[in-house]
Amino acid sequence: MSEIDATKDVYLFTHGRMDLQTKSIEALVAKGFSKDKIFSALPNKVGSVGDYMAMLWMPPNPDHIKIQKITKVEPVEPVGMIGLWKGVSKDDISTIPL
Repeated sequence: MSEIDATKDVYLFTHGRMDLQTKSIEALVAKGFSKDKIFSALPNKVGSVGDYMAMLWMPPNPDHIKIQKITKVEPVEPVGMIGLWKGVSKDDISTIPL
């Protein structure tokens, strides 16, 4: 996995699997992410370029976390549960088993 910048925020997408939130946070911290920089992803607040997205994959029964780095944030009209994240471009950088 590429070098983790622990100063950057991480937005965790659990896809409704709140039962896996603590386990996911522990896995992210074990890989070098800072616990105080991990936030639950919300449809009305997106990260900045250089921040990370951590997504439980593949819903509805995830077995790993997909780590992505935000590369671009464009203004968009919010759409459903995706909200403002519709305007976020990202690159896959790694996966972490759950």
